[in-house]
Amino acid sequence: MDKKQVGAWALFDFANSIYPAVITTVAFNYFFIQVVVGNEAGEGDWWWGRAVGLSAAIVALTSPLLGAIADRAGARKRFMLIYVAVCVTGVVLFSTIEPGMIGRAFILFIIANVGFEGALVFYNAYLPEIAPKEKQGWVSGLGFGIGYLGSAGGLVLILPFFTDGEFATTWFIVAIFFALFSIPTFLILPKDRRGDMKVTAAARWGITNLGAIVREVMRHRDLAWFLLAFFFYIDGVLTAIVMASTLAVTTFGFTRDETVILFLVVQFSALLGAFALAKPTDIWGPKRVLTIVLVVWIVAALSVYVVQSKPAFFVLAVGAGLGLGSAQAASRAFMSSLIPQGRESEMFGFYALCGKSSSILGPNLFGYVAVVTGGDQRLSVMAISVLFIVGLILLQRVRDPKAVARGPAVA
Repeated sequence: MDKKQVGAWALFDFANSIYPAVITTVAFNYFFIQVVVGNEAGEGDWWWGRAVGLSAAIVALTSPLLGAIADRAGARKRFMLIYVAVCVTGVVLFSTIEPGMIGRAFILFIIANVGFEGALVFYNAYLPEIAPKEKQGWVSGLGFGIGYLGSAGGLVLILPFFTDGEFATTWFIVAIFFALFSIPTFLILPKDRRGDMKVTAAARWGITNLGAIVREVMRHRDLAWFLLAFFFYIDGVLTAIVMASTLAVTTFGFTRDETVILFLVVQFSALLGAFALAKPTDIWGPKRVLTIVLVVWIVAALSVYVVQSKPAFFVLAVGAGLGLGSAQAASRAFMSSLIPQGRESEMFGFYALCGKSSSILGPNLFGYVAVVTGGDQRLSVMAISVLFIVGLILLQRVRDPKAVARGPAVA
């Protein structure tokens, strides 16, 4: 294991994590819902859910094909670079959005979010290449741990500007942070290997053989069951991340400044969780870690319905944050352990397909329940908790390679 490559790979988690922290969770989420649209009767939640859902659908539908093309054309790093450039450009253009410009905000967010999520497909595909299976849980946890440090750092950087309403400056900080700290990743990670085809030929192959690509996944039973379980439980996780800000503001009365502070603390709790369960993921196996974390998230989601005060919600959010980083890190390590060699980008494309296509359901379900109930977001959270439960049940059908290797007594 090349420690320099592992460090460069983890640094990309640090670089990109400012985007979900500032854009999808706290600042742009607030700006879009409260400033651009308005949320008196849940209409801001409705528009935000549609924007998140549509961008997720685009990534979901294109990732398996583009992953297969990247594997065969040896274009993983090039594709990753293009997506990062798209994301950074979209974020810079957020500075042109004014209150009431719903259409522009909607389109630019979709552009930026597709760039961010699309880059992760090819970034995740490096994990099996740079880390042996017995270290993938630790390396994945390292990435997410450092990533949450980047999230916290990003929130600290934008805090004085965001609280003063200097939104354009906030977006520029995100774009510069992401682009600057991504540079070592592109310089140090392994170069693209020479592929069997040119990109154009690989694209034609992928389009004409999409059915065969899908059947390849279905032939791997544990991989197929894991992706189905992942579809449900990661939808709950991502919906909680995306909608937590509006829940804090609308239901619990957090001010804009209090919301930033809340999520700054949550980033640190997620960082601790990612590091704390990184080694156990390799020792116990990612399935056992995910089972524990999902039980915690189910309890947290159901508890929102009875929590009434700001301090109680703060404690609940921080507690749930402990499982946030570990759930994502263990999922990535589990997926990596199930992938056939040489099909990393393609299979992580299906990982994105399940993760992002599920994201169409969660945010829209949250927004729909909020609108139908006249803005009762507690019931929206109750609806989302079902996704964790279904994912947990399906996960039990997957055989953990680590548990299988050690025999039935550890399974």
